[in-house]
Amino acid sequence: MKKIIHDRDACVGCGLCASVCPEYWTMSEDGKATLNSSALELEELGCMQDAVDSCPVQCISILENN
Repeated sequence: MKKIIHDRDACVGCGLCASVCPEYWTMSEDGKATLNSSALELEELGCMQDAVDSCPVQCISILENN
């Protein structure tokens, strides 16, 4: 299981995460990205890895839960 961490305070609202992974990310009215609650822990990363890789401020990270 992988835990997804989003430092929302560091988010600049570029929207890349929501663009490459709309299954788990949305853009909020305040202009920042919001991680859907269903994505806090994932078995398979799928597009989440693309969201992590595309974030220009690296405010999304993945922790391995053992």
